[in-house]
Amino acid sequence: MKLFSWNVNGIRAVLNKGEFTKFIETYDPDIICLQETKAQRGQVALDLPQFYEHFYSAAKKGYSGTAIFSKQPALNYLDGFPADIANNYQLSADEYGDPNDEGRIIAAEFDGFWLVTCYTPNSKGDLSRLSLRHNQWDPACLEYLKGLEQGRYGTAKPVLYCGDMNVAHQDIDLARPKDNVGKHGFTDEERAGFQAYLDAGFVDVFRAQHPTATDAYTWWTHWANARARNVGWRIDYWLASQELAPSIKQAHIHPEQLGSDHCPVSIEL
Repeated sequence: MKLFSWNVNGIRAVLNKGEFTKFIETYDPDIICLQETKAQRGQVALDLPQFYEHFYSAAKKGYSGTAIFSKQPALNYLDGFPADIANNYQLSADEYGDPNDEGRIIAAEFDGFWLVTCYTPNSKGDLSRLSLRHNQWDPACLEYLKGLEQGRYGTAKPVLYCGDMNVAHQDIDLARPKDNVGKHGFTDEERAGFQAYLDAGFVDVFRAQHPTATDAYTWWTHWANARARNVGWRIDYWLASQELAPSIKQAHIHPEQLGSDHCPVSIEL
């Protein structure tokens, strides 16, 4: 089973460029998790009869949003955080909007696992959303993943967690770590939030399989020809519960796939 995660930075844009069709034809994925779809389903001219589709779009049109396409139907979908998680972490509207209405996280139940895809809130260039990210979103998300493992929100199953997590974990995960210390995506708080997943038992699958791989990035700024020069960041991930990690035989980054400022990341079960 081939599973792909991709922040498409607008599904309509990547379709119009012809790159989404190319992606399907090239990789023939069994499951696709998308982030930053920026569209309601009715706004997308998409015909993929081989897939079951599930969109979780933001209330605000043209913003955020996630989706899952799978060749086998999911047993169940859960959109957004459960009420107890949202309440416990006081996830409510800030100056940018309500993170609960931004279509950011989907959990899909399959026979052997829960699949969770997430578009983690960006802390912003001035770090104005860092507090939400560090004190609320990251711990809420971790509790949710553990709750899925433990059966609090359905059948207890191991978890695969993927998406644009908007953080480079270690120096090896970005081209210019010294220049970016303390900047959004590479603050101590964001890195600690990611480390908490690992401390809780989740495995960063790509890094586990490629512990010393450098120049392995998933996002590049549009400025200064950064992608061609591979001046990038690894901010898109697959994490796996300890129980599932040994079943993952391949973990790859696909910078050859164009269409977005992110590239797809994949695993093979």
